[in-house]
Amino acid sequence: MNQYLRSCDVIDWQHPSILALAKELAMPSSSELHIARNCFEFVRDKIEHSWDYQRDETTCSASEVLHHMTGWCYAKSHLLVALLRANQIQAGLCYQRLTIEGEQGPFCLHGLNAVCLKGFGWYRIDARGNNENVQAEFCPPKEKLAYPIAHPGEADLSGIWPEPLPVITQLLRKHSSCQEVMNNLPDIELY
Repeated sequence: MNQYLRSCDVIDWQHPSILALAKELAMPSSSELHIARNCFEFVRDKIEHSWDYQRDETTCSASEVLHHMTGWCYAKSHLLVALLRANQIQAGLCYQRLTIEGEQGPFCLHGLNAVCLKGFGWYRIDARGNNENVQAEFCPPKEKLAYPIAHPGEADLSGIWPEPLPVITQLLRKHSSCQEVMNNLPDIELY
């Protein structure tokens, strides 16, 4: 389980800005549930989703997301994992395969998180950011994710990753504009 507390170049929770914010979000409570909720709500509500806000800063690492206050779902999930791990709460990355628009392909990956909470176990959360079509919440044990699996070909990918999938980091490091990322959203074939 220590892999869900590690730092890496993308989940750089030991960065001074991440540590400072994590400490702030942990105050005044030491309750794991309270801290996890604060971290989730900060990332969901304060970090702008790049596509929703048409932000061209393409962020990848948690510290970049915090610096620019924007990110795609993937990057926002990197920051949420970093804030949780900085508070010594085990957390990882999850993915869904969703249609980009409508009821059939093309498809793309969507990034979200799982956090290990005492009394609940692994609990998935989605800090993508709410809008008129998305209403994700933190309400364990019930999951209230941004997107339900609703169409043929969509799926929850099994597993909780301690680090981002390489296809995600390659996407975010290769493309420099909002439209470029949108035009190259990654997909994984289901078997």
